[in-house]
Amino acid sequence: MQGPGRFITLEGGEGAGKSTQARCLATHLARRGLPVLLTREPGGAPGAEAMRRLLLGGSGLDPLAEALLVFAARRDHLVSTIRPALAAGMWVISDRFVDSTRAYQGAGQGVDGAAIDSLAAIALEGRMPDLTLVLDLPVATGMARARQRGVAADRYERLDTAFHQRIRDAFLAIAAAEPARCAVVDATPDAGAVARDIAALLDTRLP
Repeated sequence: MQGPGRFITLEGGEGAGKSTQARCLATHLARRGLPVLLTREPGGAPGAEAMRRLLLGGSGLDPLAEALLVFAARRDHLVSTIRPALAAGMWVISDRFVDSTRAYQGAGQGVDGAAIDSLAAIALEGRMPDLTLVLDLPVATGMARARQRGVAADRYERLDTAFHQRIRDAFLAIAAAEPARCAVVDATPDAGAVARDIAALLDTRLP
């Protein structure tokens, strides 16, 4: 009989390696014989992907409007992709989830935390990750790595160092406030070393 699905999210600032580590984690779980779905935010469902293009393309929204759009995309992602996969017994790995809104639109852009919590309550109906991996590294290191990708910077990557420091601080504060759900992972080593650390952590936290 297929066991229950589990929901894992990866969070962190620019250049932390979330997408790479999400793929590595999916491979690790598949090798354990587990059914895996790899997804992302903003996006992860057809409607949410359309909203992603607005969010990352510099649409000129004010921070609260941006947060509303993020949660609209997240609701579509949850209903169309995450819930069905979990119900089918899959392990869902998402590159970003609600903590990114708390960090980027909240700490980074000044949207009131209570407003974000209210939107989360409506959109998520209590569905939080079973485990959140916060990939942490110094802002300067992350931004240097982001520039080395060889792709055009999105609107968030073009913001100043102070913005990205607020993001880092917010993620660390979230992890400190919710240790049962969150684990901080040092993202400064090479990708292989980080992947091994995550695999060991996962085998302990979600055996």
